[in-house]
Amino acid sequence: MKILALIAARAGSKRLPGKNKRLLIGSPLVLWSVRSVRGISEVCDTLVSTDDNQIAEMCSSEGALVPWLRPTELAGDDVPMFPVALHALDWYEQVNGRVDGLMLLQPTSPFRSAQTVKRGIELFGSTGGRPVVAVSPARSHPMRCFDVRDDRMTPFINDKPVDLRTQELPPAYEVNGSLYLITPKDLKKHESFYAENMFPLIVESFEESIDIDTELDWRLAEAFYRN
Repeated sequence: MKILALIAARAGSKRLPGKNKRLLIGSPLVLWSVRSVRGISEVCDTLVSTDDNQIAEMCSSEGALVPWLRPTELAGDDVPMFPVALHALDWYEQVNGRVDGLMLLQPTSPFRSAQTVKRGIELFGSTGGRPVVAVSPARSHPMRCFDVRDDRMTPFINDKPVDLRTQELPPAYEVNGSLYLITPKDLKKHESFYAENMFPLIVESFEESIDIDTELDWRLAEAFYRN
């Protein structure tokens, strides 16, 4: 099996400026993801899509493939992931031949383990190439969430009671952003990493589900790692 790992790491970030280059426990954030797939035989290359020369240089020095800087039109805050992924995938397959899957690793999930990546690849292979998405137990159960409009509260799930005890709630999972794996065919068909018949890669570990989006998230990651 031939899997291309993709790490999309822009220079810009509204909530955490320069976060992909910022040092987390002594290493730039983006390098945690580069290192998480090192030595995994199914991963043919780790391609980093970035518009930043410094990120490109540090990732190249860690063995990642950084063949170009991402075009300006694909580097804005409002650009969705699909065109970024398609740009990288099309270039790679034109130069290096077809791949069986494209695996997106968001740099904001630094504590993703190699074991979890391997499990994702095994699920992808054993299910015949079904899209795999990493999920973790939901921190806020959807049956306890409300839509608030015009000073009125409406349960998001209208046909279920909202006053169930915690032990009575059915299991609920949320996408943690650490891993997406999909065939090129499904990616192009759905124009998204979310597709039909998705298979869950359940990640129970709290640290692996940490997704750094704010300064508080960053401090939580540092505190958790040190303790």
